[in-house]
Amino acid sequence: MENSRISSKIIYSRLIEKELQIWINKYAKGKIFLATEETVNELWINKFDDFFATNEIKKVVIPAGENNKKIESVAKIWEFLSENGGDRKSLLINIGGGMLTDLAGFAATTFKRGVDFLNVPTTLLSQVDASVGGKTGINFNGLKNEVGTFKEPVAVIINTDFLKTIDRENFISGYAEMIKHGLIYSTEHLNELKKFDFDNIDYNLLQEIIEHSVNVKEYFVSNDPTEQNIRKALNFGHTAGHAFESLAMEQKRPILHGYAVAFGMVTELFLSSKKCDFQVKTVANITNWLLKIYGKFEFNRSDYNRLYELMTHDKKNESGRINFTLIREIGKIEINQDCDKELIFEALDFYNGL
Repeated sequence: MENSRISSKIIYSRLIEKELQIWINKYAKGKIFLATEETVNELWINKFDDFFATNEIKKVVIPAGENNKKIESVAKIWEFLSENGGDRKSLLINIGGGMLTDLAGFAATTFKRGVDFLNVPTTLLSQVDASVGGKTGINFNGLKNEVGTFKEPVAVIINTDFLKTIDRENFISGYAEMIKHGLIYSTEHLNELKKFDFDNIDYNLLQEIIEHSVNVKEYFVSNDPTEQNIRKALNFGHTAGHAFESLAMEQKRPILHGYAVAFGMVTELFLSSKKCDFQVKTVANITNWLLKIYGKFEFNRSDYNRLYELMTHDKKNESGRINFTLIREIGKIEINQDCDKELIFEALDFYNGL
């Protein structure tokens, strides 16, 4: 099934070689390249070696892990493209999780001022979030996604078979972004997420639910491609979440992005109840559900100032105010909600007291 309301085609298919071949045929032999990461290379890419060899596709492999989402990894891809005759009519196929699709997408948009790229996301997080919406980027100076561009891939191929090799932690990390989509868009999507059985995954049903989730993201992106207005809805949970993620990295106890977003959503649901009259009872219900799945992030009162400072670095801020996307009720968002330090500390107290 295809969805092409935005400039890149989103293809839902479990026939990966067939779908890739359609795109490969559009480019000259020797001008198609593959970027992947070590883990994915070992688990998946080696199975397709003959397919890539037949199509004369050379590959570059980046070390796995968020700490490799940096300029040195981008330079490795630039060097690889340059040394192998990459030009402006090349295609870079990116197969991996969100870290890889973000950084290889950034490498593609900046090499020769931009070459085409196609994403094949291999984690739940990257399928519902990183692969859609045209954001590319790398971490820089200790800050997450500090440098990047807006550029849509020519296509995104979503195949739930890749999810059979990810562990439970990474699976539910991706699930957090789907929960966010339910909260900002519809009770219906939120309810199907509440019913889904993590312990007995039905991959066909999952493919359907992923499509519903991606459609939510696509709705916001297509109505506001460069994040001037309602696309900011997608930042729900992320202002506090990115701060938790950065603090955890600084304290050498890294957490997965989706977990950080889940912790951030709990914090921002509290802010939503204070600033936008979100029902306290609903906040409690959702908070308990999230705590059951994600557990709790431990931090001390002595960390509050650092968390606040990290929030001030958020790219969504304007005129020195910390801008949150909050919720009035499920499916009704309020963007550009600035919260003062006192209220943010109150929210951190609420989280800490759970």
